[in-house]
Amino acid sequence: MTSTQILGGITGLAFGVGILMVIAAVSRPRHRTSSPRLGPWLISGGVDRLSPAAFLAIVSGTGIFAGILAAAATGLPVAAVLGAVIGGAAPFLVVRRRVQAARRWVRESWPEAVDSLVSAVRAGLSLPEAVSSLASSGPEVLRPTFTATAAEYRATGSFDAALDVLRERAADPAADRVIVALRLAHEWGGTQVGEVLRTLSGMMREDGRLRSEIRGRQSWTISAARMAVAAPWLTLLLLSTRPETVAAYATPFGAVILIGAAAASAIAYTVMARIAILPDMPRLVS
Repeated sequence: MTSTQILGGITGLAFGVGILMVIAAVSRPRHRTSSPRLGPWLISGGVDRLSPAAFLAIVSGTGIFAGILAAAATGLPVAAVLGAVIGGAAPFLVVRRRVQAARRWVRESWPEAVDSLVSAVRAGLSLPEAVSSLASSGPEVLRPTFTATAAEYRATGSFDAALDVLRERAADPAADRVIVALRLAHEWGGTQVGEVLRTLSGMMREDGRLRSEIRGRQSWTISAARMAVAAPWLTLLLLSTRPETVAAYATPFGAVILIGAAAASAIAYTVMARIAILPDMPRLVS
């Protein structure tokens, strides 16, 4: 049996193990006993069918599979290690993007929620009733948050306690500003609450529009930066089809060059991602 056949068998075995890990992770009951931080992070990314342990199993499976593929493509042990690291990081990057998309969706839904509050107040509802009504009439992504808020108000009869629940569940700077306005209007009264909420809604819409415009202008720069990071590794993959290239990088010095290049690529990508982050509004203490 040749080395190519052995490597092919190992690759097929790893692929089969990875498929079994995915099936086991998806079908596993939603019981979370692992990291208290990883569980909520997965839920916020919409991956609520995975327990932290199952997610880590998928990370291990993808890392092993990517490492074997890198070894099969290049024949370099250091490339296998780097491939395993990249493969293991891939699930985290996917969930991270889903978390960011979910946060943007929630942020963009708050102006609509404020408009619904204004309409409810105009219809003659009190502020607690208006907030509770959003559990059924508010934006779909915010309904679970307002459902918990309404349940707290029904249980305690305290609007302040309900707003505390809303602030804790929303955990968003835009929500903080709405909650401060509602708290002040409820404590001190006034006939201008509708006007204040409409002004706040307009400000949040303008902020969302500006952020969308900046992200659109950034998108081509970010894509170019990602291609700049990936291009040398794609070139290495193509050159690895030549025996002399494999022999050059199979030496200790060649391994050091690959590790240094991987570290430089990781640092460059991290710096690019940091620069692309838009500054957020600070949280308010209400």
